Amino acid sequence: MKIFNAIQEFSSPNGTIVTLGTFDGVHKGHKSLLTKLIDSGKALGCETVLLTFFPHPRMVLQPDADVKLLNTMAEKATLLEDFGVDNLIVHPFSREFSRLTAEEFVKDILVGQLNARKIIIGHDHRFGRNRTATTQDLVRMGQELGFEVEQVSALEVDTVSVSSTKIRNALSNGDVATANNYLGYPYYITGTVTTGKQLGRTIGYPTANISVPESYKLVPAKGVYAVSSILNGKTIYGMMNIGTRPTVNGVGQTIEVNFFDFDADIYGAELKVSLHHHLRNEQKFEGLDALKAQLAKDKEESLLFFNQK
Repeated sequence: MKIFNAIQEFSSPNGTIVTLGTFDGVHKGHKSLLTKLIDSGKALGCETVLLTFFPHPRMVLQPDADVKLLNTMAEKATLLEDFGVDNLIVHPFSREFSRLTAEEFVKDILVGQLNARKIIIGHDHRFGRNRTATTQDLVRMGQELGFEVEQVSALEVDTVSVSSTKIRNALSNGDVATANNYLGYPYYITGTVTTGKQLGRTIGYPTANISVPESYKLVPAKGVYAVSSILNGKTIYGMMNIGTRPTVNGVGQTIEVNFFDFDADIYGAELKVSLHHHLRNEQKFEGLDALKAQLAKDKEESLLFFNQK
């Protein structure tokens, strides 16, 4: 997959199949749209293009909203490449860009720059200044400018339409089971292993502290989770605590992972940690002995979940 950092960097003389949006999470609803994108590209012999924006429009237009996203841009790019998209354009979103009229956006960008022969959009897509243009407007413009429009209906999972907002809400409540069901894969966090206070080693549960540099990345609710990572080419299971470590009067939120049957030095490594199951909420224990006893129970429940016991 080729990645372009602005619309102006891309050109295609033979025409393209285009979809556009934020695609936060690249969830099951997005995948139904992406399948149509890939299939249409093959049928028409055209390159596929996914146009997205960063920063997220709400970060620019609502700077005080503290927007949290399911994917970093690097994570999103990996998911889209795995799906088979030919070209990813990550265009810088700005207030100036937001003022483009629907007609300007379609004529100058989708047709003039991207050479779109077909545009595939989601069921609720709106675009142009103040997001006033609808699918019907796009169809009309397509008839005038010579491109086809295909709209994809909302995907239903357990009779509930999938959306990035619902996934974010589930994770914010620690409900990784619902989030993972909507995503179609385990939600994950990527970050760098940093040196912590190493208190876990003193009670037999050494942890890797994960630092996530992207402040906009959504970190699930405080609690303990059964997790997995790929380390040295092998799947390693473990448990992760997200929280403030109240038993030891911790200050500030940390993300700490205890891997089972793993003792290699991974400080400084880039790690992807997948969350599979919520074990319990974070709680304050009377002392380290009580904490150690609970960690033993957490480990046992994690191993049972992964059928490793």
